[in-house]
Amino acid sequence: MAPLVKELESRREIESRCCITAQHREMLDDVLRLFSITPDHDLNIMEARQSLYTITSKCLLGLEAVFSQEKPDLVLVHGDTSTTFSGALAAFYQKIPVGHVEAGLRTWDRYSPFPEEMNRTLVGDLAKFHFCPTVSNRNNLAAEGIRDGVFVTGNTVIDALKTTVQESYRFRTDLLNTLDYKGKQIILVTCHRRENYGQPMTNIMQALRRVAEDFPQVELVYPVHLSPVVSQAAQTYLGGHERIHLIDPLTPDEMHNLMARASFVMTDSGGLQEEAPALGRPVLVLRRETERPEAVDAGTVLLAGTEEEAVYQHAARLLTDPEAYKQMAQAVNPYGDGHACRRIVDAILWSAGLREERPEEFSV
Repeated sequence: MAPLVKELESRREIESRCCITAQHREMLDDVLRLFSITPDHDLNIMEARQSLYTITSKCLLGLEAVFSQEKPDLVLVHGDTSTTFSGALAAFYQKIPVGHVEAGLRTWDRYSPFPEEMNRTLVGDLAKFHFCPTVSNRNNLAAEGIRDGVFVTGNTVIDALKTTVQESYRFRTDLLNTLDYKGKQIILVTCHRRENYGQPMTNIMQALRRVAEDFPQVELVYPVHLSPVVSQAAQTYLGGHERIHLIDPLTPDEMHNLMARASFVMTDSGGLQEEAPALGRPVLVLRRETERPEAVDAGTVLLAGTEEEAVYQHAARLLTDPEAYKQMAQAVNPYGDGHACRRIVDAILWSAGLREERPEEFSV
């Protein structure tokens, strides 16, 4: 959302206000610093061991006051978090139109990812404008009967990479400056989704440990999510290995630059499935399904699942089969060309009668 905030600020026809809920305080503050964003409203809702109930209720109450004060003509929400759903619902309660950035992603399983699949589906029903990264996302909305106010823009995350990735980048996390990116095979790992809690996460961690033990040329770098469930599992199954680096969460610019230098990515994250292909890095998705099938179809993303042996074998293949690696690394990124934010703002202006031509759609 950060590059879109900056694009809105740059347009004379638009008066924009930025409101953050701080659902994840530490990670959010890094983004604000990186993009020089000063929020107009900060709800600061985060608390220890927060639940979906507390996040949603505190967002709703806080946004009621913000929207009553600002009286906006349009509220933009992004993606599939509880903040996203709460923001759309709070706007709807005041009859304020909603624009959904990154609209139309679906797995068609309401419990996976949880609660994200239902969050974005409900926002789709509440929104007036739908800014879809891909044609496939637009088709998903059409299957639900949503055809008006739909724009294919590409994903704003690709816009963000233009700001963050630099060849001469120096990491603030000292360990990352000491890794042998040319002599070793660096695997970037993230694993944090709620539906992977329990046995799936155990399976994934055990597979990762086997990869490190069986391939001496490999180093795993795992920025561990702040969730106590995730950090405990990571320490239990991956701690104490000299070539497995469990580190604190990274700022977006550190994550993007590490990704650009890694051999490949193993993740259950959504955004990394879009970012890594833009950087020519194969992705093994540690989930049973993905709401981003375009990259699977393109060949740059592979669904590895959550079973230990399958995860291990997929990683082993990329480590030992240069042709398989090459095919994934050179696949076309289907998620954007770095101009999604411009298309979104142009679509808003066109819809408001402040622009004569409908913006062109993103296509691969």
